[in-house]
Amino acid sequence: MGKNIVILGGGYGGIAAAKKLAKRYKQQQDVTITLIDKHPFHTLMTELHEVAGHRVEPDSVRVPYAKIFGASKVKVQLDTIATIDFAKNQLASAVRTYDYDYLVLGSGAEPNFFGIPGIKENSFTLWSFDDAMKLRYHIDDIFEKAVAEQDRTKRQQMLTFVVAGAGFTGIEMAGELMEWRDAMCAKWLVPKSEVRIIVVEALNSILPILEEDLRDKVEFYMKKHGAELLTGTAITGAEPGVVKLKDGSVLETSTFIWTAGVDGNTWADGLGLSNGPFGKTPPEGKRNRRGRLLINDEMRSIDYPNVFPVGDNIWFIENEKPLPQIVETAVQTGQTAAYNIIADIDGVQAKKFKSNFHGFMVSVGGKYAVSNAMGIKLSGIFAQFMKHFVNLHYLIGVAGLNQCWEYLKHEFLNNDSGRTFVRGFGSYRTRGYWLLPLRLWLGLMWVFEGINKIGEGWLAWSTGTKSAWMFSRGVVQAGGPKAAAAVGAADAVSAASDEVAAAAPAVDDLFGTADDLFGAASDAVSAASDATVEVAADAVSAASDAVADGGAAVVEAGTRAFKAVWDLTKPIFSMNGVIATWFRTTFMDGIMAYIPYQGFQLGVVLAEIAIGLMMIGGLFTWWAAVISIVMCLVFTLSGMFAWNQVWFLFAGFLLLGGAGRAFGLDCWVVPVFKKWWNGTRFARKRYFYLDGPSK
Repeated sequence: MGKNIVILGGGYGGIAAAKKLAKRYKQQQDVTITLIDKHPFHTLMTELHEVAGHRVEPDSVRVPYAKIFGASKVKVQLDTIATIDFAKNQLASAVRTYDYDYLVLGSGAEPNFFGIPGIKENSFTLWSFDDAMKLRYHIDDIFEKAVAEQDRTKRQQMLTFVVAGAGFTGIEMAGELMEWRDAMCAKWLVPKSEVRIIVVEALNSILPILEEDLRDKVEFYMKKHGAELLTGTAITGAEPGVVKLKDGSVLETSTFIWTAGVDGNTWADGLGLSNGPFGKTPPEGKRNRRGRLLINDEMRSIDYPNVFPVGDNIWFIENEKPLPQIVETAVQTGQTAAYNIIADIDGVQAKKFKSNFHGFMVSVGGKYAVSNAMGIKLSGIFAQFMKHFVNLHYLIGVAGLNQCWEYLKHEFLNNDSGRTFVRGFGSYRTRGYWLLPLRLWLGLMWVFEGINKIGEGWLAWSTGTKSAWMFSRGVVQAGGPKAAAAVGAADAVSAASDEVAAAAPAVDDLFGTADDLFGAASDAVSAASDATVEVAADAVSAASDAVADGGAAVVEAGTRAFKAVWDLTKPIFSMNGVIATWFRTTFMDGIMAYIPYQGFQLGVVLAEIAIGLMMIGGLFTWWAAVISIVMCLVFTLSGMFAWNQVWFLFAGFLLLGGAGRAFGLDCWVVPVFKKWWNGTRFARKRYFYLDGPSK
């Protein structure tokens, strides 16, 4: 009998459960997996501050479900569930119903305002993609308005930013504001001293979950960059433009950001499931203020064993503490829920949940961070590196290498703000039209390379092989006579002998010129000793002329010798050197020798001409550049490429950046090809996307 598994919510827990279930039942048609969410994308909640702080583009925190699940059996349904009938095993929205045998409930969390008057109505939150975008647009707008404001009091209020809460989200948001302040002040010519960034925390320290030494480093860094930290200061209320503090003072601000607490979920709290910490029948009027659902150690609701709450909206005590509302909790509870659903269906032993947290990290903008991962404490650039590594590790499991590449582009390669630990290196891109002359010239050179080989007889197969010199002496190409390799080797030895002989006269000239110089100088001195003063003067003059003439001859001879040493027409690697010999014996003798020389030579000629024509026409330029680079490396390692040809290699790398889009066929062909490729089952199944999915 078939089983319907429904996952409500595409957060970290829901994604983890869906991926594990899809992997187990990818070949079983009687098991269906449906993920229901109101958005078509998975949100990277831990990176929302980067979008809100205008460091990265909005798409950097959104991973489309079409990319995550590709050709897997997970069906994504965009809908908003209104009610759940646990007795009937049925979810209902405004338009349809969904039956389930097992339900993974990952409806997430929401901000906790602790009942403080005016907070919800007068603050910005940072708990969804929409929250981040709203805050991003507001800060951009408020800076622009503040520049034109003539009232100093109103201007100061506009340029004061208050963050409530010094946990991870609050500190990370304040760090983004610190960096964005510098960028906006430079843009609008506002003195940085006019901008205030204030973090208010009711506890006596920031980041209470971290060790004291790491907290001290963050505090020092933030104060050094102009942030104000008001610890031990409770907020008692808020009004439009005003934040009220417990000591009776107020902070006037147009931007009040609330990050001080997290609830379970109001909607999930109203489903009628038992809440922690009081169990199924709490005392009169007593409910868990955070609205988190009570579960057992198999991630099952204590009310319905086929319902598995996961992530931020669960209440579970481990080691006498409730599970923290962090990403690792969501992922691990989602995986445990999926494992136990599989255990139910397959009839095997269920697994009890046991957390395995690896540590914590917090970034203060894009250039500084602290972390304690697996007992290793880091700060600065090393902690930032660890943070990015952790994000990449998560993304490769969710959507493969393509999404990792997208992450790197957003964080570094396309980041024009320079707000990363590598600053602006790597973020600037060359316009395609500047590469047009290079593309055309390189293409023309490849065409000539192929045509020249035709003129050298590479296609005149009746004359025998023309490529035997690329193989070791005694190695015979398929289809060629044994003598061919020996002749090729003999020619190489003869050529080397001729070069040595040609170099000898230059050396003789150098030493001969030196002998003439010293001989002339000796004769002049002898003449001077026997002559009168007048004769001596003539002798000295003659000696000077001799020295000048001899010096010029030495310079000329030295120049000839120097040119011989640095002759750019010489091969980069000697054909009989260690590198070329290794390459020849490993690849040419072992692989290429089995290809008939006619096919080998035809392939080389056609490849060179094809590369050239593709570059000239701007058709699949990226692939042409890759093949060009590979062929340049082969020719170089074979001892064939000279120093004055190495520009081929570097030019190939330059053309990898989309040079065919400028005055080339790639402008029309590549988008069509990408759309086709991204829709294939092969690309969707393996995450081999070019940009994003097309279906």
